[in-house]
Amino acid sequence: MIEPLLAAEPVSTPRLSLLPLRVEHAEEMAAVLGDPALHTFIGGTPYSPEALRTRYERLVAGSPDPDVRWCNWVLRPRAENCLVGTVQATITRGRAGPGRDTAGPGHTAEIAWMVGTPWQGRGFASEAARALVEWLGKRSVRTVIAHIHPEHLASASVATAAGLAPTAEEQDGERRWRLDLGGQ
Repeated sequence: MIEPLLAAEPVSTPRLSLLPLRVEHAEEMAAVLGDPALHTFIGGTPYSPEALRTRYERLVAGSPDPDVRWCNWVLRPRAENCLVGTVQATITRGRAGPGRDTAGPGHTAEIAWMVGTPWQGRGFASEAARALVEWLGKRSVRTVIAHIHPEHLASASVATAAGLAPTAEEQDGERRWRLDLGGQ
């Protein structure tokens, strides 16, 4: 199993506080993530506050799989009293063997980010993604993965800023980006 204490904890950057997700964030985050344009590359539609509350209840309860941890944060700029986005990591226990992302005790994290439309273009996603990768690297995570639509240049820029590089692999129309943290 993954270390029992591996869970989202507060993370600070020069401009942001990454706060562990709470169900109570749902109403504000429904407004932050309510622009349908945010779904251009990922599909779907924005959640209503009620639907997002239900989703957050599931996320906060944790994965039913003992080999998987869900770590989710909301982003709060230090200079503003509001939430502006989210970052997340799905951490899977490392296993040796063919087709595995890790070959030892290190785990794999699949990460994602989303910043509300009014706050885009200010570097919040890049700053949060870098902080997330750094946080993961201080734990037993050795491989970081992101899946990005090939036309989503802003997300590719965030992945690059966080140290990930595109691979030749594609899944469901998205390019797989990867960073090997090794023994950091």
